[in-house]
Amino acid sequence: MLKRVLVKGPVLSRSGYGEQARFAVRALLSRQDLFDVHLVNISWGRTGQLIGDDEETQLFNELLQKTAQYVRKGGQFDISVQVTIPNEFEKIAPVNIGYTAGIETTKVAPEWIDKVNNLIDKVIVVSNHSKNVFEQTTYVVQNNATGEQNPNWGVTKPIEVVNYPVRDFEPEEVNIEFDTSKNFLVVAQWGPRKNLQNTIKWFIETFRDDEEVGLVLKTSIASDSAMDRIDTISNLQKFLDSLGDKKCSVYLIHGELTPGQLTWLYEHRTMKGLINIGHGEGYGLPLFEAAYNGLPLITTAWSGQMDFICKPNSKGKMIPRVNRVDYDIETVQKNVVWKGVIQADSKWAYAKERSYKRALKDALEKEEFYRKEAAALRSYIRSNFTVEKIYSDFVDNIWKPSESEIQDMENAALADSSMLAALGSLQT
Repeated sequence: MLKRVLVKGPVLSRSGYGEQARFAVRALLSRQDLFDVHLVNISWGRTGQLIGDDEETQLFNELLQKTAQYVRKGGQFDISVQVTIPNEFEKIAPVNIGYTAGIETTKVAPEWIDKVNNLIDKVIVVSNHSKNVFEQTTYVVQNNATGEQNPNWGVTKPIEVVNYPVRDFEPEEVNIEFDTSKNFLVVAQWGPRKNLQNTIKWFIETFRDDEEVGLVLKTSIASDSAMDRIDTISNLQKFLDSLGDKKCSVYLIHGELTPGQLTWLYEHRTMKGLINIGHGEGYGLPLFEAAYNGLPLITTAWSGQMDFICKPNSKGKMIPRVNRVDYDIETVQKNVVWKGVIQADSKWAYAKERSYKRALKDALEKEEFYRKEAAALRSYIRSNFTVEKIYSDFVDNIWKPSESEIQDMENAALADSSMLAALGSLQT
């Protein structure tokens, strides 16, 4: 009765989608009484690959080998879980589930709707923002044969939300010295969506004459390679030079960090907050990790992070417990339009310069208040985003056996036990 499940995704990639694929495998392996898990790895842009010999990476490689052997023998799967953007969804099993971060804007592309409606039985997304955008996006389409118009063509398959769980790691020191006592952390790839140039520029303009303040950038352009490091340093230095003299510091961390090293940064005694004024997030894993480690957040109250930056007040209303940056929702920049992914008429958030600068100053002037807010948010997240709960949510969305199926599995297990007992008697 076990369901043979194929997880297809960038499980070895050092990327957000890589972590998403790894989460899917972890969750399914937590119920080996229900699933026989198989795995196919796909590439993800120019991101680096996991090459370590740690226990989990070894397990992924074993699953990849197991799957290759099974496929060579003509093996078939009951369910596919495809971890990627919807453009790449396929019909490769009787039941096909798309597992995607979704979209950071206000609209999904028609290509996504077409793929979901025709190839996928269900979509799992990582945030309510993504779910809402999927469900609310519609287009006017016309049947070429009949001329009939459908003014509300949209997704017809179910869209479900499964967040990420808290994961604890022992802090591991990063080989970096901070000469400043008031530091802010940014963990983001250097690209248009993350809004790093304004993050840096407005930070320096705020603290230009304060030699005690530092901005710690964990970033890269595309990967953790040596060439990418050279390019990232060059780009950053040119940009900093264009901003003029400053007394505040900017630190660059490039290359792979272990989860323990990231924890060390989140918990560092000099860190005053994690900054994210990006245009939008499918979820925002660095924000989530910083939050459950108790670091105050400086961010907008929009997109994927809304699932975990809010905590109920005394009246039960969900209120963001972060140092909020005001924003406008405006059309995406022309240079980020991506056919089949980011629509030219879609929108996302633009952080307001004045509000961001105010939030930075408040992080220092009202540090005690934001530390209390962060502590309250940390406690709430740790109570409501447990591994047990989130794994259960994911597993139930892949396959939840009926009462009769559960009875059949129990009967099969009893039969196996009886057979083993009989064999044991014969041997004695």
